[in-house]
Amino acid sequence: TRPVHVLTLEDPIEYAHKSKMAKVTQREVGKSTTSFARGLHESLREDPDIIVIGEMRDLETIEMAISAAETGHLVIATMHTRDAGSTLNRILDVFPPSQQNQIRAMTAGSLRGIVCQRLLPSVDDGVVLACELMVNTTAVANIIRDGKDTGLDTAMQSGKKAGMRTMQESAQELLDQGRISPEVAAENM
Repeated sequence: TRPVHVLTLEDPIEYAHKSKMAKVTQREVGKSTTSFARGLHESLREDPDIIVIGEMRDLETIEMAISAAETGHLVIATMHTRDAGSTLNRILDVFPPSQQNQIRAMTAGSLRGIVCQRLLPSVDDGVVLACELMVNTTAVANIIRDGKDTGLDTAMQSGKKAGMRTMQESAQELLDQGRISPEVAAENM
């Protein structure tokens, strides 16, 4: 809906996007580039406004993604984690201890939010989406910067006005609607 340059790094490309108002450039790891990190490094020369990274797996990719976000690019990336807290821990723990404070400060300043999704078995033998949303409010940024991850759940619970919701709240809502069983709800709370 905007005249921007969107660059994706995928493994594999799952859906071919056609450029309309936005110019979309898609790169496939293994064909267009050798790795997510290499593709990200190469993509920054193409002046993208938005960078979509199929998966952040290693230190170099995560470091470059944080740097790109700090320089004004909107970076959207996936990681295989269970919730916002484990996503933050995975991003931060990949760095050596000597860089932890710097990376915490960079992440606190550039992160916009974390969305976690789980497909849960529904009572009608299908699946239903449960999701968690953490928005980087001042309170969340302070928790990230100070390394006090234990306060993240409290900040998310009190951040409903900013649109936040925990996985527990999402699972409880699905249980209340009769869409998942009590056993599935308990496993995801």
